[in-house]
Formats: sequence, structure tokens, C-alpha cells
Amino acid sequence: MKNQYNKTITACFVGYIVQAIINNFVPLLFLTFQRTYDIPLSQITLLVTFNFGVQLLVDLLAIGFVDRIGYRVSMVMAHVLSAAGLILLTILPELFSSPFAGILISVMVYAVGGGLLEVLVSPVVEACPSDNKEKAMSMLHSFYCWGHVGVVLLSTVFFRAAGIENWKIMAIVWAVIPICNAFAFTRVPMASLMEEGESGLSLKELFASKIFWMLLLMMVCAGASEQAVSQWASTFAEKGLEISKTAGDLAGPMAFAVLMGAARAFYGKYGDRIQLDHFMIWSSILCILSYLGIALFPSPVLSLAACAVCGLSVGIMWPGSFSKAAAALPKGGTAMFALLALGGDLGCSGGPTVVGAVSSAMGENLKMGILAAIVFPALLLTGILVCGRMKKE
Repeated sequence: MKNQYNKTITACFVGYIVQAIINNFVPLLFLTFQRTYDIPLSQITLLVTFNFGVQLLVDLLAIGFVDRIGYRVSMVMAHVLSAAGLILLTILPELFSSPFAGILISVMVYAVGGGLLEVLVSPVVEACPSDNKEKAMSMLHSFYCWGHVGVVLLSTVFFRAAGIENWKIMAIVWAVIPICNAFAFTRVPMASLMEEGESGLSLKELFASKIFWMLLLMMVCAGASEQAVSQWASTFAEKGLEISKTAGDLAGPMAFAVLMGAARAFYGKYGDRIQLDHFMIWSSILCILSYLGIALFPSPVLSLAACAVCGLSVGIMWPGSFSKAAAALPKGGTAMFALLALGGDLGCSGGPTVVGAVSSAMGENLKMGILAAIVFPALLLTGILVCGRMKKE
């Protein structure tokens, strides 16, 4: 019975690779867009905000329609929209008088797909019969990291070999993956989150639950702890070590993503032998120490090493918070997973914003910005301890 769901779980793993593609491929082309289409950098920067803004909106709206149309239809639609956005990116900029408008529409299309994937993939895996849900969830989220690494490495190799001017070919190549996975989701078995005749908790019931609010805070802090360092790692490497952007990307965000994926893969393999709460507590402590190292080490090399260690420490935070929510509120349903995804995405945008704002206020001192963001792993650690006490009570 369980074996037939292995194909479903594998398709979900690929689903997170698709999300990594749509979030990380276009940023590699920002300077190319600026040069090719004569788009000012202020508009280029807007693409990141717009992408995650649309995904946040979809997280919220998904509560109202996913259960009505079903998980299978929603999952196929998410992959089709992700592929369509990448393909439109190669067509629309030339069709519009304003190339930026064409790029923005393309980003909007694949961002809807990305938002749906954020809401759908975790509950689909949670619904599949397995011996250890926490292991499966951690392994699932490691595939976003491997997707991120793969997108940057393979795209960089292609650009070096074929030339950055041929980026449209690479966009089409990446679009093939969601197209194939959409077809897979038309065939794989899909389990239901709820027993027959049951329905998930309503928004009113969720909002009345104290533990839900604590779990939502943990998700915000998980996203913020991860992205507060990840988004600034490249800048840290370039400024501190005075190396090229390519080398900075490899030394900064690439090392961060590899170690974050390694932590998730480790728990995905050995999670049945490790208590989730203990793993999350020690990871949060390591995260706080890595933030202190980034901010206080006098050597740029040691600060960059602390950035990489931070990737290792945040690996379990996002999937672990999802797993704790599924165990604490087994009838949470689509609404719970959508709101948790919304909270995580808010943290992903809020963490780097706090770092940037404090850094600017402190005279462009990035270390002080990172030091201020230590509040996020500290709050997450508090949330884990409070949730443990709530469970005992």
C-alpha cells in the first residue's frame, strides 16, 4: 500500500525543484535584462518583490479554492503555470512595447504556480502513508536546496559554454521539468489529508487555537532566520573577501544552500533515530551562535564560514515547523498549510528587510544588520520550548 505512494513522494520532490527553478533562475539574468532591454535597476529589483508578493497572495487565496477543485487538479495547474511563465519569458519582452511589462507578466504567471506549489507539496507528502512523516518532510524540503544549487551551477555552466545571450534556450530547458512533472501528477496516486467524511479545521477554529499562533510565529521566524543570511551572503563574500560576483555566489549562497540541504537530507535519512524537538533546539542554538560569529568575528573568512554554518543550522527549521504543526493539529487541513506557507514567506521577505534596514541605519554596516536579526532564531527557540510545554499540558 505504501509502496504505490513512492511515485507521489518522488513527484513532490521534483515539485520543490520546480519551485527552486522559478525562484532562482530569473535573478541570474537581472544584469542581462538591464543591458538587453535597457531596464533600470530599480525596476529589475521590483521583480523579486513582485514574485514573492504574488506567491503570498496565492498562499492566502488557496484556502478558498484548493479543497473545492482538488489537490490533483491544483498540482497539475501549478506545474503548467510554472512552465508557462518560463516559456512566456522568452516571448513576451519582444512582443510588448515595454519589455519590462512582458517580463512582469511572465513572472506573475510562474509566481502563481510557485505559490500553489508552496501550499500543495507539503500536505500531499503529509497525506502519503509513511513510517516517519518528519523524515519524509525533511527530505522533501532538501530538494528545494538541491534545486537551487542545480539551477545556479547548470545555468552558470551553460552561460559560460553557450553565452549569456542564449539564455532563452536555458529557460525552455528548465520549463521541460514542470511540464514532465505535471504529466506525472495526472497519474500518481493521491491520498487525502482527512478521513472520509471529515473536514479540516475552519479559519475560526484555527485562529482560536493558541498552539496554531505559536506554530505560525515559528514559521515566520524559520523563514526569516533562513533568508536574513542567505540573501546577504553573496554581498558579504564580495565585500569582505573582495572577490568576483561569480566567486562570491559560489562562496556565499551556494555554500549556504549545500549545507542547508545536507542538514535536511541528514534528518530525512536518520530522523527516526532523532527526536525532532531536540534536533530543532540544537539547530536554533547553532543558528544563534552562527549569527554571533558572522557579526563579531574580525576575520572576513571566519565570518563567511559562519554564513555557511548558518545554512546547516536553519535546514530543519522550515520542514520541522511544518511537521510539528501536522502532528499538533492533524485536522488543520489546507487552511493550516496555506497559512503556515504564508507565514514562512512573510518571514522570508521580512528577515532580509530587517537586515537591510538596520545596516543602512548603522552606516551600511552589514554585520550590525545580521546581529539585529538574531531575534528570529531566538524567538524560534522560544517557540519550540513553549510548544513542548503546551503538548505536555
